[in-house]
Amino acid sequence: MPPRKWVVRIVILLCLLPGWQGIGWAQSPYSQFTIYLVRHAEKETGSTNPQLTDCGEQRAQSLAASFWNVPLEAVYSTDYARTRDTAGPTAQAQRLQVELYNPRQLERVSELLLNRRQNALVVGHSNTTSVLAGLLIGDQMEPLNESIYDRIYEVMVQSSKGGLQIKLQGFNCAGEPVS
Repeated sequence: MPPRKWVVRIVILLCLLPGWQGIGWAQSPYSQFTIYLVRHAEKETGSTNPQLTDCGEQRAQSLAASFWNVPLEAVYSTDYARTRDTAGPTAQAQRLQVELYNPRQLERVSELLLNRRQNALVVGHSNTTSVLAGLLIGDQMEPLNESIYDRIYEVMVQSSKGGLQIKLQGFNCAGEPVS
């Protein structure tokens, strides 16, 4: 068999091997990443920039614990006490700084998150969290009800396509009955 046919067979064989993408076609190791979006934890009432309640602080700690084995590369928050305080424990546990974003520019935030291609946690509000998740997957989603704090939107992006999974955070404040 002429040497050229051997080369062609070897290239074909290599292309069929798992994980082999071929020279020049290999995807970056960051071609798959996950963006987690959550609403801030329970907040005090009667203020334009309220702090977290005791229950909210417990939820923020629980959130950090639930991400202990997730290799986050970034943590984002709006510039409000309730979102920063929800993001803080996770960022601290992951040895990351909380990066601020503008909740009034969700399309730009979506582009930034997709372009950075990082495993990230994004803490937002009832009127931004699900909407941003929708933008990330190219779908329209309605804002959350004000009483909902337990959703984790997991947007898994591979190449240019994103899929969405919505999880419930298994958490109840100390002293509350488990539902």
